[in-house]
Amino acid sequence: MNSTEYTPVKGAIHSIESFGSVDGPGIRYVIFVKGCRMRCQFCHNPDTWSMEGASYQTADEVLTKALRYRNYWGDKGGITVSGGEPLLQMDFLIELFRKAKEQGVHTAIDTSGNPFTRKEPFFGKFQELMNYTDLLLLDIKLINDKAHRELTGCTNQNILDLARYLSEIGKPVWIRHVLVPERSDYDEYLMQLDEFLHTLSNVQRVEVLPYHTLGTFKWENLGIPYQLSGIRPPSPERVENANRLLHTAEYTGYLRQK
Repeated sequence: MNSTEYTPVKGAIHSIESFGSVDGPGIRYVIFVKGCRMRCQFCHNPDTWSMEGASYQTADEVLTKALRYRNYWGDKGGITVSGGEPLLQMDFLIELFRKAKEQGVHTAIDTSGNPFTRKEPFFGKFQELMNYTDLLLLDIKLINDKAHRELTGCTNQNILDLARYLSEIGKPVWIRHVLVPERSDYDEYLMQLDEFLHTLSNVQRVEVLPYHTLGTFKWENLGIPYQLSGIRPPSPERVENANRLLHTAEYTGYLRQK
């Protein structure tokens, strides 16, 4: 009888941040993966769009390196996989998070939700991944689908469906929303997003992330025209307005009931 030797799945890794403080609770070991189908006009990591230049590593290799920093995580910290788009590497994520949970590690995914579908084989794998995932940081770029397509090149319908599904299963979520002048910073859009979020029962936190231009040099280095040239970051008043319209202060970090 011939036995088939198991070949471990390798993830396409872009970079590592060993002491992340903004990508989930506590101190996080943040793994940035390569690959993304969205083309957000404000993206500060366009160098993660393609798989070119990736460091391919197994789940064991990544987890071994991460656990070296475990003493710094405290009770709340753990591992976050960001990108790029982590959900494009489902098999790697499943193996990494399964092994992380065996070690008692808190796991989080920072995702745009773009690959999500309830069709197979993706959906079955996603359901398995949720067994090993403690938290999702879901980036909702825009609530209006037409404006979302213009800003990202993609629809938001499956992204909003992901938000609904996560609410259905009670999976804790932090919502992230990048505030971009002349794109997403309109009261109408913010109020529509707020209305949508209040239909969900699993949102622990809502974060308004002011648009910035710190990644524009990457576009230049890649030879990609930067489409938001001339647009400045939002004023403190507009950021405060977005926080007010999205009722960010109402979210306490615990699941609330509808």
